[in-house]
Amino acid sequence: MSIKVKLTNGLKRVLVKVWNSYKIKINDSRKGKTNMKKGNGIALLPIGVFLVLYLGLGILFEYVLKIPMGFYNVPIVVAFLAAILVACVQNRKVNFDKKLELMAQGVGDKNIITMLLIFLTAGCFVGVVGRSSAESVAYFMLALIPARFSVAVLFVVACFVSVAMGTSVGTITLLTPIAVAVSAASGFDLPFCVGAVMGGAMFGDNLSFISDTTIAACNGQGCEMKDKFRENFWIAFPAAVITLVLILILSFQTEIHGRVDQSYHLLQVLPYVLVLIGGIIGINVFVVLLTGIASGALIMLLGGHITPTDLLANMGSGVSGMFETCMVAILVAAMCALIREYGGFDALLGWIHRIFKGKRGGQLGMGLLVGAMDIATANNTVAIVMANPIAKEMAQEYRVTPKKTASLLDTFSCIFQGVIPYGAQMLVAISAAHELGYEISAFQIMPRLFYPMFLLLCSLIAILGVEKKQK
Repeated sequence: MSIKVKLTNGLKRVLVKVWNSYKIKINDSRKGKTNMKKGNGIALLPIGVFLVLYLGLGILFEYVLKIPMGFYNVPIVVAFLAAILVACVQNRKVNFDKKLELMAQGVGDKNIITMLLIFLTAGCFVGVVGRSSAESVAYFMLALIPARFSVAVLFVVACFVSVAMGTSVGTITLLTPIAVAVSAASGFDLPFCVGAVMGGAMFGDNLSFISDTTIAACNGQGCEMKDKFRENFWIAFPAAVITLVLILILSFQTEIHGRVDQSYHLLQVLPYVLVLIGGIIGINVFVVLLTGIASGALIMLLGGHITPTDLLANMGSGVSGMFETCMVAILVAAMCALIREYGGFDALLGWIHRIFKGKRGGQLGMGLLVGAMDIATANNTVAIVMANPIAKEMAQEYRVTPKKTASLLDTFSCIFQGVIPYGAQMLVAISAAHELGYEISAFQIMPRLFYPMFLLLCSLIAILGVEKKQK
């Protein structure tokens, strides 16, 4: 009997030891999965320096000194250089040669190089197709559809043009004069017309395959553009439909006086269509862009719309228009490499973990993170590039797929960028209207920015709604 008792006690002790060992392994495994390393909050100082310089000078120029487009008179590259200098001065345990090596590794990442090449190729495409192609789309639609639906047409055209061109600012620049003409001819409220154009522009900026925000988000998270598009589409499309319905309801409450009638060149729309179709079916982005460039060049030359020398000059201008964006991507990659090495991202992740719980909380945290970056920088591309490395680690923490993460970053950056009164989109729209002799303020347009509002609503529903548990 005593032997049985001893055997039983011995077995219990063995089982307890095994169980304790198992618990330790489980805990270690969980720690490894969540990457809960000890962070260093001071390592985030370079980001703080950049925000203070850029946001502080922007507010000074825009609201104190009353400089037009004040935020965009701040040299963003200089602000990032100052931030990198601070990062280089930090952490004396790492010598300067090692810091240079870390920055080179960050800049030399495959996703960064791919991003830069796509930026430049997209710029070339926009330079080739030019202004008249986008205007042709608008005037063609306005000629076909009754004047009652003019504002709805402006929204739909802005959606198409921005998806095809990949730039919200470019779309607003091209279509705001048409929106002014529609308002003057038909009797629609000017903020209503401009708000429709801005909403449509942000729709395309969010979904376009050649948008710098899409390029930055997809390459930063390592996902295919077509996968991110499909993820985004089921959020952006319902928001666009609701916006269109509301525009139509408000349009029927307006007394119509006339319509806009202008000539157009329908064949110039073809390069946009080819790029759009190629992107949707999943053709390599470089092949899609080169097809658009080649078809656009042929149409513009054979149609006598431009000379060969002017075409080359436009291609060069389009590419050079992407230089600052490329430089920002390079500098941010270098800065983030040092911040990650110093433990800054680990500290930030630790703070996020204490605030946001679970997968849904993590997704909301990503959205608010890039939104905060956008409010501070007034540039949705820069916001995404800055948020990318942090969001990538958050995605691993909360088990969010790369395509979902890229979708969240692009969507929330567009939401905030589309409504802030000092963003390039708002300032360009106001400036274009002013040049045509019409006075309009940001606070008149903001209540008519229906699409960003509905996009936020649809995004929150997608995050907070019932999701199927992953097996």
